[in-house]
Amino acid sequence: MQRIFSTLVGGALAATLVAGCATSEPPAAAAAPKAAAKFATIPPNKDNDLKLYTADGRIVKGADALGRMRSEADVVLWLAGNQFFAMDDVVKAFQKQSPGTSVGLITLPPGLLLNAIEGGGWAYGGKEYPGLPDVYASVNLDHLKRLKKAGLMDTYAIYLHNEMELMVAAGNPKGIKGIKDLARPDIRTSMPNPVSEGIMRFYGKKVLQRNGLWEHISGGKECSSCQTTPNNWFTAVHHRETPERILAGKSDTGIVWVTETMEAKRDGAKVDSVRLPPEDSLRDEVSYAIGALTNSPHKAAAQRYLAFLATPAAQDAYGSFGFVKASAEELKLRPIP
Repeated sequence: MQRIFSTLVGGALAATLVAGCATSEPPAAAAAPKAAAKFATIPPNKDNDLKLYTADGRIVKGADALGRMRSEADVVLWLAGNQFFAMDDVVKAFQKQSPGTSVGLITLPPGLLLNAIEGGGWAYGGKEYPGLPDVYASVNLDHLKRLKKAGLMDTYAIYLHNEMELMVAAGNPKGIKGIKDLARPDIRTSMPNPVSEGIMRFYGKKVLQRNGLWEHISGGKECSSCQTTPNNWFTAVHHRETPERILAGKSDTGIVWVTETMEAKRDGAKVDSVRLPPEDSLRDEVSYAIGALTNSPHKAAAQRYLAFLATPAAQDAYGSFGFVKASAEELKLRPIP
């Protein structure tokens, strides 16, 4: 019965949102062949983005977590992937306030998460995992507006802020100073894809267009895991691929969140950052929006998690990783416009 329910939900959502996708956000290009057309495909080797935090403090990862969270988790969170490195601390703080609560977590690009909501679940490693989250978060409010239009979300809050910068190799060997340097013929870029990664679709593309560099970077293509020009690669999951490509000598720079360079350095990566002026970092625009699905099977736990985000414990946990805290007013739940 659960499987039938998920399939019906996924089909209804797909039918409701397909017109919106044609104009506001094209469907995500998969990094690997889809195992089932109705489910969104998680790219290979993303075990660290799939976690089940058990009530007794254990962390289960990968396909095992994905398979168990639907039946074992007391609340399931699908969150924009660029906060993955903070989530162990955030969930630990939540479980301290809500003892005995197990938490399912998926941290992937918000467009890909939305595709999975539309499709009713995931495909990973050749297997299907039907189901929907209790809580969904994106770096763009338009994603939540689409869920409202589909009758799946009513209220939201802004719970974090961030800003963009350029990641470079340690010591900045190419002497990159800002966005304009991306036009140099000797600069190879690794960029978030504009299909499913919110940092590019809603923020980076705008900055590149304003600087007259979008066509130079994209080569007229909007795709995932693809070489758009001899000098640019569009990633599938940029916060992992861009530092990897820079360290491997395949790329010289890429647009990332400030928090992502900090995390790469914490992991020992030999990278540095080039800070951007506010008009290019968009520090005054970047907001993380979150809400509970109206058909959440764990409504009380979902509301407890949203209330937790407004506490000093949650804001401090995120703040310790470089995220900019939200104001008390932003943290109040309000109707989605």
